[in-house]
Amino acid sequence: MHVNGKVALVTGGAQGIGRAFVQALLGKGAKVALLDRNSEAGQESKAALDEQFEAQRTLFIQCDVTEQEQLKGAFKKVIEHFGRLDIVVNNAGVNNEKDWESTIQVNLTSVIRGTYLGIEYMRKGNGGDGGVIINISSLAGLMPAAFQPVYCATKHGVIGFTRSIALAANMENYGVRVNTICPGFVNTPILQSIDKEENMGQYYSYKDEIKNMMQFYGVMDPSIIAEGLITIIEDDTLNGEVMKITASQGIHFHQYGQTPFTSSKR
Repeated sequence: MHVNGKVALVTGGAQGIGRAFVQALLGKGAKVALLDRNSEAGQESKAALDEQFEAQRTLFIQCDVTEQEQLKGAFKKVIEHFGRLDIVVNNAGVNNEKDWESTIQVNLTSVIRGTYLGIEYMRKGNGGDGGVIINISSLAGLMPAAFQPVYCATKHGVIGFTRSIALAANMENYGVRVNTICPGFVNTPILQSIDKEENMGQYYSYKDEIKNMMQFYGVMDPSIIAEGLITIIEDDTLNGEVMKITASQGIHFHQYGQTPFTSSKR
């Protein structure tokens, strides 16, 4: 898929990796709706982007992805504003082991809901032209993380859901590809949450161990993750893939031993 002229929706788009995604998509000629629950950060991002790109190519929508009606309304607004939707990036994420229910709501439930909304609007046979959905997981979705068990569980869930829904979308001939990106440590506001007791709860005392891990594995710039995003969008052969991005190996794909069983469409 050529990015130029396409319409993208990015959740958590005001800062961190989401902001890098918005920047990369605009740089490739897309129109982008950035959703974020932080109104101030969203408006600041929109203003900064307007200095670089035509103002009519971006749309900021304040949206708490855990609020079902807000997320539905945001998708509707994007279609009404730009007339179409081609790319959905379910990127919004939090790290909060203390309020772990909210972590599940943001990191997993909203990703599932955003995927279903994206499929509904983009799938062929329902007025859509097809498209691509990218769900953001983490290397913590592929291995245990002792001091972030709930965060780790949500990121495992994103991978399982994404790989499964990608198979289903293919069997149903929706024309929608679904893939996931698993970055290592990235220099974003989420990293700063490790220093806060209100985020880490009972694991707060282990913050130095996490920082030692970050030093060992290296911390990447969000722009590298954005490169991976563009790769997935532009390569039409990628569906149900798990892209890993690490400081040591850069962009590469996770290899699974067993091919999942798929039945032919009923």
